[in-house]
Amino acid sequence: MKCLSLKQPFADFVVSGKKTVELRGWNTKFRGPLLIHASMKPDVSSCKIRGIDPKFLVTGAVIGKVELYDVKKYETNEEFIRDKGKHLAINGGSDYNHKYGFLLKNAVKFDKPIPLKGRLGIFDVTPSV
Repeated sequence: MKCLSLKQPFADFVVSGKKTVELRGWNTKFRGPLLIHASMKPDVSSCKIRGIDPKFLVTGAVIGKVELYDVKKYETNEEFIRDKGKHLAINGGSDYNHKYGFLLKNAVKFDKPIPLKGRLGIFDVTPSV
C-alpha cells in the first residue's frame, strides 16, 4: 500500500478530516488509498501557533488513511487563499507558487498507531501495516 509522511500536527489534521488538501511542491499521478504517517519530528512552530503541545502527538507511526482522489495545481494567489480552510497553511498567499494540492477524502484515524520509519514522497509499505 502507498504511504505519505506528514509532520504533526498536519498528519492528525488529515486523518481527522480537518485538512482535505495536502500541499506539495510536486505532482503525482497516484490516485487511491493512502496511509498517513506522522513523521518523527513535529512542526513545533505550527503546533505553538495553534496552541498544541507537540509532546502529546503521535510521531514515527502510521496513524490513519485517506483517499487521494485528485490533484489541484494552484495557479493564482487568490485560488490558494480561497482554499485556506482546506489546506490550513498559515503563511497566507505567499506560498502558492508551483504548489499542488493533493485532494483527500474518506479520512480514517486508526485506533492504534503502527510504528514505521517514514520516507520522502509517496512510498510503498508492506501489506502487514
